[in-house]
Amino acid sequence: QLQLVESGGGLVQPGGSLRLSCAASGFTLGYYAIGWFRQAPGKEREGVSGISSSGGRTKYADSVKGRFTLSRDNAKNTVYLQMNSLKPEDAAVYYCAADRTDYYSDYVPNFHEYDYWGQGTQVTVSS
Repeated sequence: QLQLVESGGGLVQPGGSLRLSCAASGFTLGYYAIGWFRQAPGKEREGVSGISSSGGRTKYADSVKGRFTLSRDNAKNTVYLQMNSLKPEDAAVYYCAADRTDYYSDYVPNFHEYDYWGQGTQVTVSS
């Protein structure tokens, strides 16, 4: 059974950093692109970042470019979202999601293409 589990969320002060992890099980990560999304209270879910199954290509929402970095370790079946210079508006529940692609592909799906979702991890940015 395909499963995604996020971790690493928590409380951080503005300007601080967090690293979120998305651990995959039940499937070979090399066949899947991974995306990160977030949803703040009263707002729609938005795509934050995506990484191809090869790890060779990434995409970022304009709101996080230059501050967030997405990487993956297929051997560990884990994807990481490094978040720096956090702002109060980054506070949300963060979800990772997977989309099946070719093995070790450089394709980064559009945000609406992801099919499998984790349960989310809360990120709070406050002083």
